[in-house]
Amino acid sequence: MDKSILVPISSGTEEIEAVVIINLLRRAGISVKIAGDNEIISGSRKIRMLPDLLIENIRSDMNYDGIIIPGGSTGVKHLSENNQLIDIIKRHYKNGALIGAICAAPIIFSIHKFIDKKTVLTSHPSVRAELGEFKYVEQAVVVDKNIITSRGAGTAIQFTLTIIEMLGGQELANKIANDIVF
Repeated sequence: MDKSILVPISSGTEEIEAVVIINLLRRAGISVKIAGDNEIISGSRKIRMLPDLLIENIRSDMNYDGIIIPGGSTGVKHLSENNQLIDIIKRHYKNGALIGAICAAPIIFSIHKFIDKKTVLTSHPSVRAELGEFKYVEQAVVVDKNIITSRGAGTAIQFTLTIIEMLGGQELANKIANDIVF
């Protein structure tokens, strides 16, 4: 498949979410680039992850079909403070790329105010209050135009299968679900 996804990670990123997203997208034949703010990322449970490239090395002419942001409150805080990454996310959103956020990651939309306030979304319950300006729902996965959100580690597989369906169709999503006995 000729699709590409950027997955940004930082110290404190939720490992389950990051690994499920990366693993399932790659199983589906989608090119995934893991971008970190350091060469070694220590996740929320101190599991070390190695990014493919540093966020600071993402060139302005690099384009992806989507950017999928894992949660983990500390990781999301770091990512939301990275102005270069936020500019990349805003540019991709404006150009119609898929923007995904799971767990605490949807607060990036609230902090940086670049999506429509009418957007329907969800998140981890712990950050719901910070998303009051949007149309909040308590569903495992929510798609509104090119924004896809999800609740947390327990919904990461369903979230990623929905992303696969959006990028490659229902048949591919079903194949990946069957392959992992979901």
